[in-house]
Amino acid sequence: MLDLDRGVAVMTLQIVTALNNAALIQPGFSLLRFGNHVFLFGQKGWPKRSCPTGVFLVNLKNNELKLRPTAFSNNSCYLPPLRSPAVCGLQTSFEGEDIQYLIHGGKTPNNELSSKLYIMSSESLVNRKITLCCSEKELEGDIPEARYGHSMNVVRSRGKTGVVIFGGRSFLPLNQRTTEKWNCVVDCQPLVYLIDLQFGCSSSYLVPELQDGISFHAALAKNDMVYILGGHTIENNLRARNIYKIKVDLPLGSPKVTCTVLQGNISFSSTIVTQMSPDEFVIVGGYESESHKRLTSNRVCLSEDSIDIQDFESPEWTGEIKHSKIWFGADMGHGVVLLGVPSDNKHHNSDGNFYFYVLNLGQGEDLMLQTCSQESLEEQEDSMPLEDSEEFTFNSIYDEATYNEDDEEDESETGYWITCCADCSIDINTWVPFYSTELNKPAMIYCSSDGGHWVHSQCMDLSEKMMVNLSENNIKYFCNDHIKLERGLQTPKKVAPVIKPSMKKLSSGT
Repeated sequence: MLDLDRGVAVMTLQIVTALNNAALIQPGFSLLRFGNHVFLFGQKGWPKRSCPTGVFLVNLKNNELKLRPTAFSNNSCYLPPLRSPAVCGLQTSFEGEDIQYLIHGGKTPNNELSSKLYIMSSESLVNRKITLCCSEKELEGDIPEARYGHSMNVVRSRGKTGVVIFGGRSFLPLNQRTTEKWNCVVDCQPLVYLIDLQFGCSSSYLVPELQDGISFHAALAKNDMVYILGGHTIENNLRARNIYKIKVDLPLGSPKVTCTVLQGNISFSSTIVTQMSPDEFVIVGGYESESHKRLTSNRVCLSEDSIDIQDFESPEWTGEIKHSKIWFGADMGHGVVLLGVPSDNKHHNSDGNFYFYVLNLGQGEDLMLQTCSQESLEEQEDSMPLEDSEEFTFNSIYDEATYNEDDEEDESETGYWITCCADCSIDINTWVPFYSTELNKPAMIYCSSDGGHWVHSQCMDLSEKMMVNLSENNIKYFCNDHIKLERGLQTPKKVAPVIKPSMKKLSSGT
């Protein structure tokens, strides 16, 4: 909000009541803003049948927080829920109204790290509801290793556009991992990656000024500059005070990446950055150390070749925020931040284990609550939490007005949810995707035994690589119950008889 007496922006803090699906919000989630619509990405666990895309519209109105399922277009790829990926916006029009989001890296619910680059865009508005489109961008050259807690920024130089990726954490290399250190993470090498989105070319640059890997830092970009602030280094357990100014030059020939070290006066990690204007940012939240939250805020202004950091008055934090050990959140855009802190489950109207707050830095509170809600386009009845019976297909739009549960196929009687073997563990009510190729149905494979039948690939302990190999090469497969029988029915190979010497010759020789 704007304080007219002082002419400066003032933060306001408002608690919101989470009515449904709030249990899907977890530390490391991301928010994507398309126009007046905000979408949550990076849900807790694997997507359920009620929302196979794993992306939800954030419905924030009258201090109530709801999550509504979002559909993808027909030509979209599968996007797993990812925690702590690098996310940045890319304007696709001169006016800046059209935007795409780049998503790189992050952790899956199986605690695996992703190295893929996805592009998310808003494709259409059907029945006053947005359909999103997700595609994977193939990279060539020096491809950044799988990581999380890193940054990604768009830079522009000489009429060209590039993407800068820096920092983050990754698992130990396979040849160094032991049982005790299997999930041990290390700082990624301090390389600056520059990606040409048009051709998918990725190049890495070793800059002498960058000696240590940094993760969970803030990265602010303006034109051909990227400023790296704060962040945590595992090796020495420090939160840097230095500011690294990375300059990217994109001439007709080879790109040039340089770095200048500036002295800073603040240190932090895991902060939230919200952009107030093209040159103005506000940094809130985060940690000063492992045991101390950062309750102060800063306003950052970028000029053509300099950075200015000033203190920014924080709101009066609530007791829950002050006394909680952790807090987390994400930028909703337009100077609005969604914060979460652990709850004691005494908030009876809350769905989940967190209290949620809206921190508003830039505009009127009532205006913010309206613009973040799709219900500004249409008044809908309050929705109940999604049940498994509410089936969503990957490429369709759910219409509350025409939906009839009786029209759906009874999946309990279809082949996907059969008991394929004595040890079958697939349950329609508890199943979550296991392979990257799965969406809202379990992967199955055909057993070529006499009569033939289908079995779940997961129940057969098939690796994803083996499953794909069997499918692509059209190889006959026999399930665990029939493989021994099949081998037993095979004609034994002919073996030359063993010639035994005559017992009489042996006795006469003696």
